[in-house]
Order: sequence, then C-alpha cells, then structure tokens
Amino acid sequence: MTQKQMIFYGGLVLCFVVSMLFVQNNHSLYECSIARVLEINLVDTEETIDMFGNKDKIFTQRITAEVKNGVEEGKLIYLTNEFSLSGGFDQEYSVGDDLFVLISESSEEDTALSGTIKDVKRDTYVVLVAWLFIFILLIVGKKQGLYSIISLVVNAAILSFALNVYLNTSDISLVLISGVGIILFTVISLLLVNGYNEKTFAAIIATLLATFASILITYLAMQITNEQGLRYEEMQFITRPYRMIFMAGVMIGSLGAVMDVAITMSSSIFALFEKNNNIPIKVLRQSGMDIGKDIMGTMTNILFFAYISGAIPTLILYFMNGSPIGYTLSMNLSLELARAMAGGIGIVLTIPIGLYTAIFFVNRKKAEI
Repeated sequence: MTQKQMIFYGGLVLCFVVSMLFVQNNHSLYECSIARVLEINLVDTEETIDMFGNKDKIFTQRITAEVKNGVEEGKLIYLTNEFSLSGGFDQEYSVGDDLFVLISESSEEDTALSGTIKDVKRDTYVVLVAWLFIFILLIVGKKQGLYSIISLVVNAAILSFALNVYLNTSDISLVLISGVGIILFTVISLLLVNGYNEKTFAAIIATLLATFASILITYLAMQITNEQGLRYEEMQFITRPYRMIFMAGVMIGSLGAVMDVAITMSSSIFALFEKNNNIPIKVLRQSGMDIGKDIMGTMTNILFFAYISGAIPTLILYFMNGSPIGYTLSMNLSLELARAMAGGIGIVLTIPIGLYTAIFFVNRKKAEI
C-alpha cells in the first residue's frame, strides 16, 4: 500500500469515527424531544386474537429514559410501550435506544416526566450501514469503487433536483424531466466508473438507444391495449397524472439493468479485441451474442425479483383475507409486472445494440492500427 493510499484510508476511517460520534451526540439538532432508554421492566403479557384468527401476545414495557435535548434535558421520563410478537405496527425497545418522545405538560418542580413514544432515532444505524457499503465498495472496487460512490451521490442529487423541479413547475412533463435525467445518469455514471474511452462511448450509446426504444415500445403497447390490466389504484392518492408518473418510473427502473448489460457487452467485446487485435469480426459477433444470451435470463430475473419483492407483504395480507389469486395478483402486481416486462424488453434490445455499437468502435480502432 502506497503512502497516498494509507493517507486516504486513514482519513476515511477518521471520517467514519467522527460521523459515528456525531450521530450519537446530535440530539440538540432535533426539534422533537429525544430520550435515551436507561431501564426497562416487562410488566404485563396478554394473549390476543388478531384479525385473521391467529393467536398473538401483547407485552407491556415500563421504560425509564433520560431526556437528551430541549428545555427538559437531563430529566427522567417514564414511558409505556406495548408490542406484539408479530411486530407489524409496534416494536420492542432496548436499553440504549434513543426515542423520539412527546412529553406531557408538567410543572417546573417536577424532576421526572411522562410522555408517549413517537418513533426511534435511527440515524446511527443508517450511517453505520452507509459506511459499511462504502468500505465494501472501496475494498472490492478500489478506484472504480470510489468513482461509483461519487456517481451514486451525483445521481441522487440530480434525481432530487429533478423531482423538485417537477413539483414546483406544473407545466413541465415528468417524462421529459426523466428523459433528461436518464441522459445525465448514463453519461456521468459510465464516464466516472469506466473512464473516457471507446468502451464507455459504446456503452453510453447502447444504453440510451435501448432505454428509449424500450420505453417507446412500452408506450405503444399501452396505447394499443388501452392500458387494460393495469391497476393504478395504488397511485390514486397522487394529485399528478398517474400515467405519466408510471412511465417515468418505468424509464428510471429500466435504466439500471440496461446500463449493466450495455457495459457488460462493451467490456466483453473490447476485452476480446485487446487480447487479439486480429480477431475476426464474425468471431467477435458470435462471442458477443453468446455472452448476451448468458446474461439475458439472469438480468431479466433480477428485474422481476426486484419489483415483485416489495409486494410480498401486501400479497400475504390479501391471501390471508381469502382474496382470489387472480384478483390479488391483478391488484398488486400489474404495475410491477409491467415495469419488469418493460425492463426485460430493454435488456433484450441492449444485447444486439450494445454488440454492434461496440463492434463499430472496434472497427474504427482496427482501421487506426
């Protein structure tokens, strides 16, 4: 390890320690009162029957905590928490947890307070998981891992800015904003991670062509079928046009998988060419198609599982209430399946587009040799 690397990783560890100490002692930055649990007594247990006829147990915790911010800082507060074994709408607390609390009114002479629990302060765990992700990415990816983190931060900032523009400007289409965002996401991510070279250019072109082609096909299919089978009930609380929001979500969701396939195809073709500059184009084409066929199924499954996994709790709820399987799947999975199919179309299109785009740049390099 070089001296620069030692300095970099040392600074990173220092930032980790400082950030963890900060989130564990940043109570004064919150407007809501925060109390740290000092002692817990389990005082009551009760058996109940839930809405599905299943037996459950309700436990009662008597909690003694210390207020960590505000005018009541340093005082003790007594709280009560009820939680069930299922933990669907409640949870068990432990000593050391920081809780957001609503303090009941009391006189200035009171040394102990009472109140109710609103939620748990989770920023410590969020920061810990974020640092774990960063360390793993840097250990495995090294320089590319660092660029991946930078591109992730930049893309998150762009997405946040784009949504803010849409919310504050009612006359701009979210699909148009997402289209511009896709171009920025693709260019920034691939240039940062893979560098300024022909391989990256080929992947950028293939990603944009395949993504917009899949969106066009999806839009035409929706128009031809008059959107039959798509259930927008889960989006009914949105005051903006839900079809436009759905299409924007399809665009953003398809981009990740398409970009992955595009850079895989481009990297593979260029790797084969760099090992043998005299390799025939026919061999490159055949090898590229073989690689594409190998990754096509796995990438499509990744999209399917990513979209479907979020609906599992709702599916269980519907099935436990005796809902027919057709109605349940239609109500909860129609939009997810549509997104997965649109992304699958993008993945399949990316294989030939990425292959021939990479071969085009390879031919240019061959002509220069």
